[in-house]
Amino acid sequence: MAYYPEIRTFADVPRFHARERGDAVALIEGDRRITYGELDRASTACAAALMAEGVKTGGRVGVLDKNAADYFVLLFGAAKAGAVLVPVNWRLAAPEITFILDDAEAEVLFVGPDFVDALGYFGKDLKTVRKIVVMGEGAGGWPGFRDWLAPFDNAEDPKAETDAGDTVLQMYTSGTTGHPKGVMLTHHNFLGNVPLREAEAQDWATWSPDDVGQVAMPLFHIGGTGSAFLGIYAGSKLVITRDFDPGLVLAQIEEHRIAKVFYVPAVLLFLLQHPASATTDFSSLKYILYGASPIPLDLLRKSMDVFKCGFVQLYGMTENCGLCTYLPAEDHDPAGNERMRGAGRPQVGVEIKVVDGEGNTAAPRQVGEICARSLSVMAGYWKREDATAKAIDGDGWLHTGDAGYMDEDGYLYIYDRVKDMIVSGGENIYPAEIESALFGHPDIADVAVIGVPDDKWGEAVKAVVVAKPDARATAEDIIAFARTRIAGYKVPRSVDFVDYLPRNASGKLLKRELREPYWEGRERRVN
Repeated sequence: MAYYPEIRTFADVPRFHARERGDAVALIEGDRRITYGELDRASTACAAALMAEGVKTGGRVGVLDKNAADYFVLLFGAAKAGAVLVPVNWRLAAPEITFILDDAEAEVLFVGPDFVDALGYFGKDLKTVRKIVVMGEGAGGWPGFRDWLAPFDNAEDPKAETDAGDTVLQMYTSGTTGHPKGVMLTHHNFLGNVPLREAEAQDWATWSPDDVGQVAMPLFHIGGTGSAFLGIYAGSKLVITRDFDPGLVLAQIEEHRIAKVFYVPAVLLFLLQHPASATTDFSSLKYILYGASPIPLDLLRKSMDVFKCGFVQLYGMTENCGLCTYLPAEDHDPAGNERMRGAGRPQVGVEIKVVDGEGNTAAPRQVGEICARSLSVMAGYWKREDATAKAIDGDGWLHTGDAGYMDEDGYLYIYDRVKDMIVSGGENIYPAEIESALFGHPDIADVAVIGVPDDKWGEAVKAVVVAKPDARATAEDIIAFARTRIAGYKVPRSVDFVDYLPRNASGKLLKRELREPYWEGRERRVN
């Protein structure tokens, strides 16, 4: 990855590339092309407009939209104003979206055209949002994004005073209590390791202005924004996929000569299932980076056979910008090997250790909790000091909540989850939130939610229910009830009825015991 010492903050990215390659295309969305010079001018107009709305240094700005080139205008515009962008998962239910925007204390909200109608129902309930702008054309009585920017087209760059340690992005991750937590990521979290990566000169991580990347993962996810930032920092060209469609993704690879992409394993499956995968020209692909959930070995082998490029697995989490370990291309063997079942070795500038229940470093192949320490570890959870203290210890180690072990060569293997989190299609799902929603059903006496193996999504959400006496609810009724309370991807795909749930003497659910029959015969308790 190129290293530009002049870039100290996000705000410097469009400034630098406007000087160095102002006429080069930065972003492609459909027929639209945005050069680095245009991105610099538009983000300056955005910064001036935000400041005119009264957004001050450290103020939060929300965005609820699918992937779009203007997301980067917002990202860099907020950075130039010294503000913090809060991308919201548009797949969430209205109450969940409201909670995040209120928790973040968002002052201005940018809404994609797909969500204007929904905002009409819950927008009036937002506590801190005082201005709504629609991305694209105005609607619902709210101004469109470009009309909102227009009065500031000739504005001067405000150059708000910003420190590299200031928060630039606040991404929300679900919590075990059911309430999402705002992960505060700073400029330095993203930029601090760049000189180290440049010195290492790893080809898969080395982007250049000649590279073309594809943004197919949602930008509200660290896998989307994080991977896109690698390319735009380097002055590369990024092709935006607004709605994930396998045929479109494949067509973009061939048309734009895509070189580097980041996908979750489920996306690889969908692409391989599409008939166009048999005829698409993949010769431009250098690397496919994949992660966010484990990948079946057979799927990886088939992907290697079809795409015929380098594959690199990435393991990380939002709390450290997605940077923990990587499994390099040379460790991917079509015949299969032990390392292909692992998560690889620490990325440059990242320390990894596995600790036992007493906090001592575990011996090789001894399972314990995975901890990471690097410049990429978050500043903390927004207004959650207790949660931050639990996640990051006094020595700066981030406790991931994942269980695994290191081998004798320093390779990490994910074994289980310390927490009960379910990973389905790359989305993190926490059972406590779903259990809370299901407990409201009048026929449910007790419920536990677990992840079970699923060939398509990696894991699927299953509800295990103890029904009340004389209850009549069916599995279909319970699933339908869940759809009214939580986002669709969190809804159980199946429901089993049992006479009782296993609990210990203090009443805590024994999730491991509950999961065991479904995972019997599998080497690991992740899929």
